[in-house]
Amino acid sequence: MTAEEFRRLALGLEGAVEASHMNHPDFRVNHHIFATLGPDESWGMVKLPIEVQAELVEKKPAVFQPASGAWGRQGATIVQLATAPKTQVRNALKAAWMLASSKRPGRPPKKK
Repeated sequence: MTAEEFRRLALGLEGAVEASHMNHPDFRVNHHIFATLGPDESWGMVKLPIEVQAELVEKKPAVFQPASGAWGRQGATIVQLATAPKTQVRNALKAAWMLASSKRPGRPPKKK
């Protein structure tokens, strides 16, 4: 999977938009980030429900890893794009989108 394929899958979800967070792309729904691309775009991140994260990490530990620290304990999951199966990434993005879209609308990102 490439960064462009990750981007296309993320933006294919209803209401998803691309913005920027800490100088790299993120994907939002209702102003909530559900996924990002790393600064070098070799990896992505999806914010998953803990149980979904645990299942993916167990099944494909070379592809999915919890992010470090508190973010990872709260469901932030790193996706190694070069080895990521498209179907599993699509499913992970959808789970992250569903979690973010179920929240009340957040604040829009600050203007630069």
